Amino acid sequence: MLFFSHPSSLEHNPTVLMPGHPDTPERMLAIEAALAERDWLGWERRESPAASAGELELVHDPRLIALVRELSQAGGGRIDADTAVMEATYRAALNAAGGACELTRALLGGEATVGYSCMRPSGHHAERDRAMGFCYFDNVAVAAALAIAELGLERVAVFDWDVHHGNGTAEIFRERDDVLFLSIHQSPLYPGTGPASDRGSGRGEGYTVNLPVPPGSGEEVWLGLVDEVVVPRIEQHAPQLILVSAGYDAHRADPLASCELESASFAAMATRLAELAARLDAPLGFVQEGGYHVPSLVESLLATMTALGAAGGD
Repeated sequence: MLFFSHPSSLEHNPTVLMPGHPDTPERMLAIEAALAERDWLGWERRESPAASAGELELVHDPRLIALVRELSQAGGGRIDADTAVMEATYRAALNAAGGACELTRALLGGEATVGYSCMRPSGHHAERDRAMGFCYFDNVAVAAALAIAELGLERVAVFDWDVHHGNGTAEIFRERDDVLFLSIHQSPLYPGTGPASDRGSGRGEGYTVNLPVPPGSGEEVWLGLVDEVVVPRIEQHAPQLILVSAGYDAHRADPLASCELESASFAAMATRLAELAARLDAPLGFVQEGGYHVPSLVESLLATMTALGAAGGD
């Protein structure tokens, strides 16, 4: 089992321009401290490289990449009401996308069956030509596109369990039938996308599976959707790689949403995905997204990694 990280995740700090911003370096500091106390749960640690321009351009307009780079070089600035660029942001965003790519290379190279890229900033809200929602480059989308464009895969599945809809990932793959995108998310909630009626378009119709749930939804609802929809649909797609946008903001303690999951709920979802991946003989990769109540974020991530180990990941 492989765990990817990079010190640049600690340098990106939106609170410099936006006091009170929920995406703080403390999220990663607390995760790494808890894992260090537990000898990293036996996972092999690796440092994430920076993504190349070519990798980013698999899913992003070069003008977006240039915008983030130039704002960072100029010392920073706001992109929208909740997304700010600091001097360290571009480097951190490159390493976050690069970690997801390197995880994918390692999994498809047979170095492990399970891995986790635990980086900031998150990515799933970033669209082809727009940074938004604390996200600059869509890390999981870059990795999925890389697996098909350069690593020889024909089918990938991306399951987003962050409480917010992964609008960036959904839009990037909207018209594709080689990447199956599934999302369980609270609705109504930011960014206001992801109705069940949106199933993709063109060749991609039916390859977007949106599963909005109301505020207050707990483990019974979420696990029911995993068992009844997510797992069967992924099995039908028969992907050669499963990627998870792993946000922990559906936890009952998270301040940005109103779902009622516990840390054990994420462990239960991870166990189901590990069992599915084993049946499909497909590697399983996790890419960090949200989670803004630090104690529950740490507890939930530890529970997820422990469950993956117990499920027989290597």
